[in-house]
Amino acid sequence: MEESYELIIRNGDVVLPGEVRKLDIGVKDGRIAALGEALHGSPATTIIDAAGQYVLPGMIDMHVHFNEPAFGHWEGFRSGSASLAAGGCTCYSDMPLNGNPPTVNIEALRLKTEAAAGNSAVDYVLWGGLVPGNLEDLEELAAAGVTGFKAFISNPGGEGEGRFREVDDNTLYQGMVRIAAIGGILALHAESEEMTSALGAAALREGRSTARDFAASRPPEAELEAVARALLYSERTGCRLHFVHISTSAALELIHEAKQRGLDVTAETCPHYLILNEDSMEELGPLAKCAPPLRSSGERERLWHAVAAGLVDLIASDHSPCPAELKLAPGLSFFEAWGGISGAQSSLELMFHEGVRVRGLPVTQISALLSELPARRFGLEQRKGSITPGLDADLVLLDPNANYTLQAEDLYYRHKHSPYAGMTLSCKVTATLSRGNVVYTAGEGIVAADGGEWLRISSRQPAR
Repeated sequence: MEESYELIIRNGDVVLPGEVRKLDIGVKDGRIAALGEALHGSPATTIIDAAGQYVLPGMIDMHVHFNEPAFGHWEGFRSGSASLAAGGCTCYSDMPLNGNPPTVNIEALRLKTEAAAGNSAVDYVLWGGLVPGNLEDLEELAAAGVTGFKAFISNPGGEGEGRFREVDDNTLYQGMVRIAAIGGILALHAESEEMTSALGAAALREGRSTARDFAASRPPEAELEAVARALLYSERTGCRLHFVHISTSAALELIHEAKQRGLDVTAETCPHYLILNEDSMEELGPLAKCAPPLRSSGERERLWHAVAAGLVDLIASDHSPCPAELKLAPGLSFFEAWGGISGAQSSLELMFHEGVRVRGLPVTQISALLSELPARRFGLEQRKGSITPGLDADLVLLDPNANYTLQAEDLYYRHKHSPYAGMTLSCKVTATLSRGNVVYTAGEGIVAADGGEWLRISSRQPAR
């Protein structure tokens, strides 16, 4: 019997929660309508042959910086979302800080949503911010549809009036009280401002400004201190926490111990901490500068052990782009260069290449870290995150044997630089579908650049 599927993906190795099966996927009205063997469509059904490829749920990248309004010349929604689509990402969350004004009140949120509307290749959610002076704005932002709030415990960088600023201890604590009261979640950049500013200032006074000097100014202890302080406040307030870009296994162990005590807390790490190390900062220069900084090769191995052991809850890119001159201008010291890694297009391929092909982790585990677990943590699981009938047909085809070398011209970023350019990978995204629509193919490039929607899906939970 013919079914009225709009599209069938046929013969793929479908990555389901906990297993991989050779199945067809039937898509209707933008959603997954059926999974089965030899599904039959009508003469009007589009057929995509996925033989020899994995079909995975689209990645959900909960940590990108697209910098609008006002700083779209660094990276805007159109170029940034195109790069995500080319990398197999079908939903993302834009951070509140690098636009001007930052998303810390309802008017700034309006400007952000206007910039995004009609300019995203895939769906998105938006973070609000917690900064000194905006405690009274948190509830209104939550009611308007932000997925949660982001705060910096250390200086976020950036200069000029109205830029995003780090929280003091009182703002952090009082903000957590208020966020807990509305059932919200707080994402934290956890590095001690007192420690990092003092060490950085000392290094510059003494004329030490190399990559390794920068790394030494933001030691693992700065991350551990800030994580421990935030966990204490969480325990006292009942505020749910999510720690972004954790760079050390010791911090992951602290967070895991807090979970064992009953705290509602999660942690992400990023591909750059799992692929690169502190030697990369010397080899690549500021292209590999980020905060927290890249760590030792030994720490990278410990992070992979933590991933394998389930201590990492999700993986996100922390895509933080800028014009090339802010990283590569002649005479620019490592301390002066912009700190942020451009990597949104490469997360899925990097994690499959290194995690599955090199280290032998199950593809189901890597897929869960990129899709299922972020969906579950941030209230998207009724729409996205797994290949399940009824959910959005957000799908990515990955050829596991398509060795290729990533070139700068392959990147869809506004500024085509990345520490991963020149790296040879053992796999390639060949197609990305957002709600059943093909938005990218390896042959045609970006097919559709404006169909993404803002999802006002709240991850709020009843206050304890």
